[in-house]
Amino acid sequence: MNNTKQNYWFLEANNNRSDIFIRNNKWIYAGNNKKDIEQIHLIAAGDQVAIKSVSPQISDLPFENKGYPVPVTQIKAIGTVIENPGDGKSLKVSWQRSTPEKKWYFYTSLKTIWPVNKDTNWQSEQLINFTFDDQPQDIDQFCQMSYWQECFNNTNYEPDMNNQNQQKFNDAKRQTKDIARKPYLLDNLIEEGCFISKDKLESIQTKLKEKKNIILQGPPGTGKTWLAKRLASVIVGYRDSKNIKAIQFHPNTSYEDFIRGYRPSSNGKLELVDGPFLNIANQAKNDPDANYVIVIEEINRGNPAQIFGEMLTLLEASKRNPQEALELTYGNEKKGFFIPDNLYVIGTMNIADRSLAMVDFALRRRFAFFNLEPNFGNVWLKYMKNKSGISEAKLKEWKKRIGDLNEIIRADQTLGPAFTIGHSYLTTSQHIEDDKADKWFTTIVETEIIPLLEEYWLRETEQIEEAKLKLFPKTKK
Repeated sequence: MNNTKQNYWFLEANNNRSDIFIRNNKWIYAGNNKKDIEQIHLIAAGDQVAIKSVSPQISDLPFENKGYPVPVTQIKAIGTVIENPGDGKSLKVSWQRSTPEKKWYFYTSLKTIWPVNKDTNWQSEQLINFTFDDQPQDIDQFCQMSYWQECFNNTNYEPDMNNQNQQKFNDAKRQTKDIARKPYLLDNLIEEGCFISKDKLESIQTKLKEKKNIILQGPPGTGKTWLAKRLASVIVGYRDSKNIKAIQFHPNTSYEDFIRGYRPSSNGKLELVDGPFLNIANQAKNDPDANYVIVIEEINRGNPAQIFGEMLTLLEASKRNPQEALELTYGNEKKGFFIPDNLYVIGTMNIADRSLAMVDFALRRRFAFFNLEPNFGNVWLKYMKNKSGISEAKLKEWKKRIGDLNEIIRADQTLGPAFTIGHSYLTTSQHIEDDKADKWFTTIVETEIIPLLEEYWLRETEQIEEAKLKLFPKTKK
């Protein structure tokens, strides 16, 4: 029995296998991915399917791309499903070969089984019309999207680029060297000076992949921002990636700043402008096979519930699909908006800052929280000895002094563990001559740690003096 609603599926196959499939009116899945098998079971007789293959292309494109690779999908054949045997491995299909093969640019997926719904977005509708109804792809519309304009640095895009300019563009591409990026893994993060155990890092990474949103919280100097940005690189797979955006909340941050709002334009009128969150979310939607991360520093310095608005609901991992789309406060999407599942959110939170409001419970339900603590253990000791060259004796003495100070802070009923001093204050990768090490320590304490203690114990000189004696015990009379 055929579907009452037309469904569309794009199925991956290389040249050799696609030729066999077309000749034998079938398609066979060679993998064992559980999710792929579940998807195959959903394909029904009457569904429209296409054989596709995807590869990056940087030259001989019908538009200017400034040397950036563009995902290109080759449509090898289209067809109608005759029967799904229900084995999760095969389909019987009446194929029609695409001669010549059709090329589709920009919006694509490397997934072996890729369901596409016309109602998802205008890109999906164009892809379906292009593949099954022979309608042309509106390349101008894709190139003028903010994401691709940013990639191409192409604010003056000319759709009718003449042959001379195209030739200059192709000549420039031939001179471009393809530099392979080195993958960035947890081991790389640890090597750079992370003093957290690999087991805990793996736990954080696993939870981030599962829940999509985490917050790193802890006392000052525990490396929250440092870790957040490197975890983002691990999720994306590379350092210094354009797939990562970092912003900082402050008391004046608003929904209009972060999500979308009206801004004065050059012609004196107000225009609707997307904020950093919508920008990276749309980038992720247009690049579904890559991961994207937004890092929000000091997430509780603003009012998260007000800043996120309806995004609080959409952040949930279970709601990141078109069926859960919502109309935004300043909406211009026909089908509403949803957050793609390849966008991750990492927040940092300084729980010692008394000026901050409590985090909204709705926000807490959507984030996993991880506590970072001062870590002056053996890993820190080894790192500092190897990187800075400071003697082990001095490092152990400093460790003891900070440890004694933190004990005072923990025992203070008005402060507690959230106000302890973190290891970042006394961590550096720069070489320091041993005879200059004491001066380096003294400068850090006098310019960074003591001012913080003076905020903790405002006008309580007795506690401050006791703390100074822990930091400089030799001055004690």
